[in-house]
Amino acid sequence: MNNINSKISGIHHITAIASSASENLAFYENVLCLRLVKKTVNFDDPYTYHLYYGDSDGAPGTIITFFPWENLPRGKTGVGMVTAIAFSIPMGSVDYWRKRLSVDGIETNEGERFGDHVIQFEDPHGLSLELIETPRVHSTFIQNSSPELAADRIVGFHSATALLRSLEETRSLLVNLMGMELVDQEANRYRFKMEPDDSFGHFYDVVIDADAETGRQGGGTVHHIAFRTPTDDKLKYWQQSFMDNGFSVTSIRDRNYFKSIYFHEPGGVLIEIATDPPGFAVDEPYERLGRDLKLPDQYESMRTEIERRLPKLHLDAIETDTPSGSKLSSALI
Repeated sequence: MNNINSKISGIHHITAIASSASENLAFYENVLCLRLVKKTVNFDDPYTYHLYYGDSDGAPGTIITFFPWENLPRGKTGVGMVTAIAFSIPMGSVDYWRKRLSVDGIETNEGERFGDHVIQFEDPHGLSLELIETPRVHSTFIQNSSPELAADRIVGFHSATALLRSLEETRSLLVNLMGMELVDQEANRYRFKMEPDDSFGHFYDVVIDADAETGRQGGGTVHHIAFRTPTDDKLKYWQQSFMDNGFSVTSIRDRNYFKSIYFHEPGGVLIEIATDPPGFAVDEPYERLGRDLKLPDQYESMRTEIERRLPKLHLDAIETDTPSGSKLSSALI
């Protein structure tokens, strides 16, 4: 059983795959109005970007990241994968987002889930996204190109949805080991909640379909989902706890902005546990987050070649709040 003092405290980040870095940047910065908080490279493929978007602070629970492999064919969502990512928007902002997405030519579907209004759509490479009205709207100001968006902005993650063929083993992991609570069910969708209630991304939905087909990673699919833990010591606790319960867990990886471990849950989803610290300001100040290409130490000697081979990215000049509340320009080239 779970140690009551060791519970997963929400989604840390979600990493997905794109087929074009420039198209990915244009959509998440200019359409969804998230801030590019880190521009780095894939630890295993330094000639591919790793782009991080989130709120102005780059706070855990707001971060969606991408490996944009240029011209990668579209993937296929399926069993053992996270199939949809949901962001929280303030109550009463559905009309704004409905119009905003329509102006950009993005098709949407709308409905209700567990009593909440949901807007469903896809990013340019087919990733399934959702906006869900949420009463909790406290967040640092998120970068945006239009002042009127301030009251309607995305405030962080709401939830993620995984597709599995069976529930029981995954339910046991989520509840008995990771400290989540099964709080609701609609048909074949099961909702698990993480504490505290006011954290971003404190819901994790599991959809069960015994006949679901296996997915294929590619453009528009989720690579993995990361859950939060507050300290390095807690990360070591999770590593040992998962190993003691028969999971094959990686060594602790230093990702510069957090430390983490990885394992596959029984249904096949790749899960990461990531620490909140040190955060994205460890190698550049808040006002410059995302402006410069940051490389892991092992690739610094290759910078010239890496910069030559990476696609050029051009970012818009957008006004954003810093943690202290002052306005800064995040004009990037």
